[in-house]
Amino acid sequence: MTALQNAAERGTPEQVAELARQAADVDAETEGHTALWWAVHARRPENARVLAGAGADPWRPDPAGWPPGRLALAGPTPDLFGAAPAGVVLSDAEAVIVAAAAGLGDALHGCLLEGTGLACVAGVDAAEAARRLDAVPADPAVGRALSADPWAPEGTDQIVGVTDVPGGCVVTQPWGYLPQTPVVTGLLSAGTVCYGVYSNPKSGNQGCIVRDGVTEGSDLHPGGAPYVDSSAVEVLLSYLYPGNAAAYACAYAGLRPVDARAITGPPDTWLMLPERDYWHHSA
Repeated sequence: MTALQNAAERGTPEQVAELARQAADVDAETEGHTALWWAVHARRPENARVLAGAGADPWRPDPAGWPPGRLALAGPTPDLFGAAPAGVVLSDAEAVIVAAAAGLGDALHGCLLEGTGLACVAGVDAAEAARRLDAVPADPAVGRALSADPWAPEGTDQIVGVTDVPGGCVVTQPWGYLPQTPVVTGLLSAGTVCYGVYSNPKSGNQGCIVRDGVTEGSDLHPGGAPYVDSSAVEVLLSYLYPGNAAAYACAYAGLRPVDARAITGPPDTWLMLPERDYWHHSA
């Protein structure tokens, strides 16, 4: 990022104004985005107003189809830059995602995922997830122990929790990465889409998108800033769910949990998965 872009995202309006005054091009881009875009994405409307007043263009085209002004339409300040040009609107699908954001964000607010693996699966319930994974119910005593204290005692590497939520189900492992492995996400995603997350204590949230057994995206960063090649929906979700990887993953898969239990537990069911290599999946 340039100094202006960094200030737009994190600084004060006064800092932004001074750097904009010094800038040779207030709309200079880094990885496809301008300082004004970063101000909007970071929900810094005062910084955005300063930049617009300095000549930054709210409707300048963006690689993923989200000019700063259009991105603002999806957030709390849709009139940040006044009336949008003719034809600049949210699509019906985008409007549905935006309408669900407040409720989903509230339901999963403050979910701490450190060390947790998740698989958010569209259109698949817990019973079907168990069938796809060739899983059986875990020993009831083990399940009760995990529900009371969900940190992996010895011999639980193959155990996951599964919970039905509106739109599908969530498979979780509070102590490990198993739900995000290629075999689990590949099997769960047959005929649908699965967003997997592992919150690595050392390197942060790691996401993947698997559709009908095929990995469409890996080494993603749900809840963080979008990459330069992020899709339009990934950019939108990064704006709607900053710092909330669980909500981001659920939203991508179209899940609408009404509370955090599917993430934080206890799950509807603890399942024992068969012994196998979970890192090598053949689509």
